[in-house]
Amino acid sequence: MSDKPTHISRARELRKNMTGAERTLWYFLRNRRFYNLKFLRQHPIIYQVTIKGPDYFIPDFYCAEKKVVLELDGIIHNFQRDEDEFRENILKGLGLRILRIRNEELEDVTSVLKKIKQFVF
Repeated sequence: MSDKPTHISRARELRKNMTGAERTLWYFLRNRRFYNLKFLRQHPIIYQVTIKGPDYFIPDFYCAEKKVVLELDGIIHNFQRDEDEFRENILKGLGLRILRIRNEELEDVTSVLKKIKQFVF
């Protein structure tokens, strides 16, 4: 068993197993390629700590300087709308803004990057 806290080991696992859509977008966001903004991928955001440990969400991409979360939505999100709404409400309560992007939208990466730019700025 790992000595790493669950949220850290879970985030590492997600980073190792990125979806194709995540890999595509990450290429454009990494290393400050997108308007010199620092994006993190699969970065745990702790929203409360209880006696059992931290409660957290791991968004697909996070930019702390703009307080923006980018979520890529595959087909699974069609079946978990309530969970997504619950998660969004908590993140918004932390002062974060969330932009959801459907995986299919990444077929036109230029359009997605424009959408992100408009949302961030």
